[in-house]
Amino acid sequence: MRFALLVVLAVAAVHAETVAFLGDSLTAGYGLDEQQAYPALIQHELKTLAPQWKVVNAGVSGDTTAGGRRRIGWLLKSKPDIVLVALGGNDGLRGLPVTETIANLTAMIDAIRAAGATPLLAGMQLPTNYGDEYRTAFANAFPAVAASTKTALLPFLLDGVAADRSLNQPDGIHPNAEGQRRVAKLVLAFLKPHLGLKP
Repeated sequence: MRFALLVVLAVAAVHAETVAFLGDSLTAGYGLDEQQAYPALIQHELKTLAPQWKVVNAGVSGDTTAGGRRRIGWLLKSKPDIVLVALGGNDGLRGLPVTETIANLTAMIDAIRAAGATPLLAGMQLPTNYGDEYRTAFANAFPAVAASTKTALLPFLLDGVAADRSLNQPDGIHPNAEGQRRVAKLVLAFLKPHLGLKP
């Protein structure tokens, strides 16, 4: 009986798979309990839908694409199977050159793929108080990177949440608990085909 149990545990360990979320405060769950952030909510859902999948929240508040590029090697040491890159918002809020954002996103995706993992990308958009020219160039950066690297794209991480006061904290930028639940639902729907799940 003990041998059979060890075999079952060994098989479970072999089939354990990991999806990591490389992001900023939106992923880290700024202003909320860690368990209210969308990666934790997705992990809760996967316990029933696909218990072989483990979620890693690699969100760091204030991080930029340059910061993500610097720490991607550290994340890849844990050998995740899938990495969703959800960075760029802080680049835009700081008005950083879009060319730098593109270069950093591309480098991260290349590193993920070189490590044998599947890269995914989440797009971002800026508030309307930024200039139209910069806002457009910034928003277009994500589909451009996705196309050039042949990476699946979630068009907008905060789709249906951004600019909705009822779904955001007082700063108008970070989702509240209900907003995070909406993000989790959106991201999980995007992830399902990549996790081997039906839509």
